[in-house]
Amino acid sequence: MFAIVEIAGFQEMAEKGARLRVPLIASGVGQNVAFGNVLLVADGADVRVGTPLVVGACVEAKILGHGRHDKVRVQKFKRRKRYRRVKGHRQDYTEVEVVKITA
Repeated sequence: MFAIVEIAGFQEMAEKGARLRVPLIASGVGQNVAFGNVLLVADGADVRVGTPLVVGACVEAKILGHGRHDKVRVQKFKRRKRYRRVKGHRQDYTEVEVVKITA
């Protein structure tokens, strides 16, 4: 069984036991969170597609930890003008493990 769930504007495929890196959630490590914006639930040949959401579906996950992604370097450059700027950015994330999918 798997589900497509929307978390902070991103669509993630969730299966039981899967580890996902989602945008930062302001909750402590070890706490459970529930994601209610489920777009699709599939269990073998039984596929339920929401319009836009599947009614009554929920994905429960446990927070494993918080971290930061690798640095992304952003560079500006203008030729012949001696203009160069480099900035770096690291996005925060929360790692969750899917505990249960309720259809």
